[in-house]
Amino acid sequence: MFHKYMSELTYLLFLKIADQTRQNEQLPPGCRWKDLTEQPSLGLVGVYRKMLTQLGEDSDSQVVREIFGFPTTVFSHDENLHKVVQEIDRLDWAGVSNDAFGLIYESLLERNATEARAGAGQYFTPRPLVDCIVRIMAPQGGETIQDPAAGTGGFLTSAHDFILGRNEKPARPARFEGVEIERDTYRLCLMNLVLHQMDSVMVHGDALTEDVDKLSAPDLILANPPFGMAAGGVRPKRLDLPFQTTNKQLMFLQHIYRSLRSGGRAAVILPDNVLFEPGVGRRVRSDLLSSCDLRLILRLPQGIFYAQGVNTNVLFFQSGRPTKEVWFYDMRTNVRRFNKRNPLSEAAFKAFEESCSMIVRGAGGAASTADERLSRLTRAEIAEREDNLDYTWLTRSRSGSDIEDMDRLIGRISEDLHTALRQIEELDREILG
Repeated sequence: MFHKYMSELTYLLFLKIADQTRQNEQLPPGCRWKDLTEQPSLGLVGVYRKMLTQLGEDSDSQVVREIFGFPTTVFSHDENLHKVVQEIDRLDWAGVSNDAFGLIYESLLERNATEARAGAGQYFTPRPLVDCIVRIMAPQGGETIQDPAAGTGGFLTSAHDFILGRNEKPARPARFEGVEIERDTYRLCLMNLVLHQMDSVMVHGDALTEDVDKLSAPDLILANPPFGMAAGGVRPKRLDLPFQTTNKQLMFLQHIYRSLRSGGRAAVILPDNVLFEPGVGRRVRSDLLSSCDLRLILRLPQGIFYAQGVNTNVLFFQSGRPTKEVWFYDMRTNVRRFNKRNPLSEAAFKAFEESCSMIVRGAGGAASTADERLSRLTRAEIAEREDNLDYTWLTRSRSGSDIEDMDRLIGRISEDLHTALRQIEELDREILG
């Protein structure tokens, strides 16, 4: 399958593009594209494996060493590798600009995520959603922009492209930082940032550990933390986060709003259970509402992510002052599920952006309430709800299919079960001390 070969394509494309853009000097002699193309088929896999190892150990470039660190190859037959090298070399690269290499690679990443139904690909953030969030947050030159769960770097490259697309030369360039825990995904992310010619700091690690000390205080965080997995592992966790829990999303949310500079902004994608989970969940939400201005919650439609029954939201907030009111925009109720037959596009977010861009940017008073999908609650009203932010007001149409009803039911039951299990785990921890 395609996703099994993505790391392999990364290795080969990096060598080819370094040759195409005349950047071979960062590669050790004997480890360049021509060393593959000039090698006869017989024994090619052995030569290739030695090249990968040498690139991961001996390159003068730290980025090259990181991309090729601990390499593995799926090729076991000389003929197969020889054919792939020949096909890549035959492609017409002459008319491809340096800027276009990043776009080509991102299209491969998207296809990889589409075909991978498990692991990180299951929660790949669709590009139309990423670009919508970036447009609303409007990153600027001179800002430090972070993603603590960077994946393949989609938020960072989109923010970079947005800044370049404004055709304004900032006094200072933006600084891009990210953390990614999975080695293969980290490798793909590095390649993506390199091809976008970005000045970036990437950490192969876990933002819920001391690895986060390698990051700066950010002006803007854009993130889709991994969901559906409990926080765990043998490494010590962040004791500076006051509300300890096995709910990884709640831990990431604490990290995000507590690490922002005063006045810093964030947009973070989170599952429904973060909005209503009691106990630690409520304490985290209360702390967020006290320390940040939670301006808007976007209820995302179903089918955005591949996982069955996963309902998600985007929280938009700014650090530095408490919340007085929260706006809600419902893109889920009475909206057709997105899937292969109904693919997500930028057009799906047009009404949301028109209604809510000014709210997210701090001009809530200018918002139009003519859009029935837009509503709000005051801080006092939220307190009456025990800080439950899972708010709906639209009446569901009876035209929805039984399958969609079942998906919603499965999603809610799954979230409730995860909540119950976490509460049991936390109770056990308290009893055992």
